[in-house]
Amino acid sequence: MRWGTLAAVAAATAVGAGAAALAAGRVVSDLAVRPRGPGAGTGGLRVHSTAAGRVALTRATETARRGTYGLEWPGGHAVVGEVLETTPQTVVRRLERVDGTPPVPGERVALTPRVLTGDPRTALGLDFTEAWVRGELGPMPAWYLPGVRDLWVVAVHGPGADRQQVLPVLPLLHSFKLPVLAVTYRNDEGAPRSPDGIGHFGETEWRDVEAAIRLALQAGAAHVLLYGWSLGATMCLQAADRSSWRDAVRGLVLDSPVLDWHATVRGQAVRRGVPSPLAELGVRAAAGRSGVDLDAFARLGRGEGLEVPALVLHGPDDTAAPLRAAQRLADARDDLVTLHTVPGAEHAVLWNADPRGYEEALRRFLTPLV
Repeated sequence: MRWGTLAAVAAATAVGAGAAALAAGRVVSDLAVRPRGPGAGTGGLRVHSTAAGRVALTRATETARRGTYGLEWPGGHAVVGEVLETTPQTVVRRLERVDGTPPVPGERVALTPRVLTGDPRTALGLDFTEAWVRGELGPMPAWYLPGVRDLWVVAVHGPGADRQQVLPVLPLLHSFKLPVLAVTYRNDEGAPRSPDGIGHFGETEWRDVEAAIRLALQAGAAHVLLYGWSLGATMCLQAADRSSWRDAVRGLVLDSPVLDWHATVRGQAVRRGVPSPLAELGVRAAAGRSGVDLDAFARLGRGEGLEVPALVLHGPDDTAAPLRAAQRLADARDDLVTLHTVPGAEHAVLWNADPRGYEEALRRFLTPLV
């Protein structure tokens, strides 16, 4: 879409300008409220060349980031590691693993966080069973990984992802012998649709997390640890504050939590090429369509109602959920919140940028809780 043209039309139309602005705001708000599946909008990079253990990709901010990432193309998947070389046109990274036929020069590919794909068994060799969480809209699929502790982990992926987002941290959680319930929620594949078909920034979705807490307690858990990514982290915060079973919550792990709603929705639009005036219209339209309680959202960001220890993992280079919001939370609730930052990482890809540092922060947080 040519956002500049849409902005000019909305600004210049004298007759019906209000209707034009309303229409423009609604179009932009779709970027925030319409659920997007994993991999949506990917494939903007190209393979320039390959060699033994090396692949040259289009030079871009994302291809130059430190860490380990997935490389995906139609019918293929690979894992790329450290940057080996840069040229004016390319970034050469270590090619660590290829699943299937290697990509060929000219192939359009996407760099993604999905280093691991599949399910806990195929990706990691971990035993699991398919479970169903009964929510208010109907059953939602979940992975259940057994453990011997009476503290269960309820893991909640973020938007634009699925349960595969949980895979990288499962080995560490398994080493603590913690049962894990990796859940889905409304509008996910295999889960019920919300009545209006749009996302509500956790305002309704947190009740699906509450349903997972209820299932864990019914299945033998004494306590739960809520672990979420992006808006999934926000849902965990809401559930810990609002759930009828909040007394069972022993701790929170929040990876890239969305704490400043306005900044995130606006930034989401701007990153997709929407001009600033239209982005502001989109923010207002998204608030109206989703019914998000802005006061309650701000309250979460201040840590009001937080009663359990929380590990907040965040990045100073996060363009979707600014670090300053996480820093404000950590400063306001330094009695309960531990903030671990990962430089050079984009939104919700902190593990990819620094797996060792990420896991060590998680290990230190979990040790006194189990």
